[in-house]
Amino acid sequence: MMEYLYWLRSSVHYFLHFVFPFFLAITFFKPFWRKAYLIMIATMLVDLDHLLANPVFDPDRSSVGFHILHSYPMVAVYFLGVVFLKGVYRVFAVGLLFHMFTDFQDYHLWKLIQDF
Repeated sequence: MMEYLYWLRSSVHYFLHFVFPFFLAITFFKPFWRKAYLIMIATMLVDLDHLLANPVFDPDRSSVGFHILHSYPMVAVYFLGVVFLKGVYRVFAVGLLFHMFTDFQDYHLWKLIQDF
């Protein structure tokens, strides 16, 4: 059962990181959805802050609130970007904010399911 949950958790995580941004792009940024999708994929570079942690990846640690670019003040900056920025800058903010959501659910939702 645990192997299945690990596989499902990984599948959902990577679906939200790489496939769901496509739907965000074609829904909210239709005039330039290809560029928007690529920008949102490029926001994965925010994970470079994981390289500053030891260990780099810990399945029992939430990225959000731990790594510097995943900190709550930075999440607030990404949110403000969604609200106040326009054009491609808003796309970056949407990509970063959705990345934070994905990482947040990856730990908290699956921890809840595992403990259930």
